[in-house]
Amino acid sequence: MNNDLLTRGVVEVIEKEHLEKLLDGNPSAGLRARKLRVKFGIDPTAPDLHLGHTVPLRKLRQFQNAGHRAILIIGDFTAKIGDPSGRDKTRPQLSDVEIKKNLKTYLTQAKKVLDLKKTEIHNNSEWFKKDKLILELMSQMSIERVIEREDFQKRIKAGQEVTMLETLYPILQGYDSVAVKADLEIGGSDQKFNLLMGRRFQRKYGQSEQDVLMLPLLEGTDGVQKMSKSLGNYIGLTEKPEIMFGKIMSVPDELVMKYAELLTDLPLDKMSGKLKSDPRGAKLELAKTLVEMYHGAPAGKKAEEEFVRVVSKKQTPTKVISYKLSVISLPLVDLLVETKMASSKGEARRLVEQGGVKIGGEKQGDPNKIIDLSSKKLLQVGKNRYLQVFHK
Repeated sequence: MNNDLLTRGVVEVIEKEHLEKLLDGNPSAGLRARKLRVKFGIDPTAPDLHLGHTVPLRKLRQFQNAGHRAILIIGDFTAKIGDPSGRDKTRPQLSDVEIKKNLKTYLTQAKKVLDLKKTEIHNNSEWFKKDKLILELMSQMSIERVIEREDFQKRIKAGQEVTMLETLYPILQGYDSVAVKADLEIGGSDQKFNLLMGRRFQRKYGQSEQDVLMLPLLEGTDGVQKMSKSLGNYIGLTEKPEIMFGKIMSVPDELVMKYAELLTDLPLDKMSGKLKSDPRGAKLELAKTLVEMYHGAPAGKKAEEEFVRVVSKKQTPTKVISYKLSVISLPLVDLLVETKMASSKGEARRLVEQGGVKIGGEKQGDPNKIIDLSSKKLLQVGKNRYLQVFHK
């Protein structure tokens, strides 16, 4: 057995001793090592995957490389409910149209990590559209058992609602394991209740209980909260190489080793030593490695050169995207929102007030300043986001 399977980036394994026996066998007892059915499920709640999503996908690929059967479940049915894990409020429900749109890009992006030709792929609507199955499942689980989960209890104590629909989610995820006869399920540490529900339902349906392997949550570029597109702290798999490189370089130094461990195959002892002697060099290596993984070696080299040129040498990027506006002038705060350099006027004001916006190399301090667009202006947000703006 590859020792990294159960150790690198792993928070907890249930039942570890049992799983080790399945992986290694027991020659003295005449038991041979088994090829396992290893399950990971993901709901298509957004069109893009980010590096946080690749943590369990990479672990699934490690098992796939070791000869085990990788099973990827796309939760097109459970996405309509929304996973309540780690949530302090009810998720908004997604429509069939939104889910279908998100599904189109999921497998294309997952292919960057998994060998899809060797992956067993299911949409969980395959079984949940069967008549009376959900009623059958609900009859086998008490409401007391479901609402004992920590995140539900926090919301109840805070006087917040927990919908009946949300209580259904862990039951459905649990049955996914029954449907595919999983031997092992991979998930984030915030998924523990859902993962154990799979064991309960397998037991109820007369199957052997799956083992569970839990991975840590990956903080985003802010270094605090779990990586999420809605929080704006994500690094997307399909982002341009130079954008991906710049975002990785903005990650706090204390997260470099965690990113290296969870997102790459870089030797951790060498990375740790380099981080101590040359923190910037270690981060450059991490950024280049990740860009190479998802965009190829030439893109990694080019992104590194561009970053050093723009950030270290304070030069303008070799290529700057142009953005034409229909108005000849407008307030800076509106310019940032219009060009999508900020997601809202509130964020735009914060960027300006924090000194993160420059025009023509000059730092801007007034969010309401009227910007004349009769001639081209080089707009810079942060260290490495540039845009050439002008009136068309």
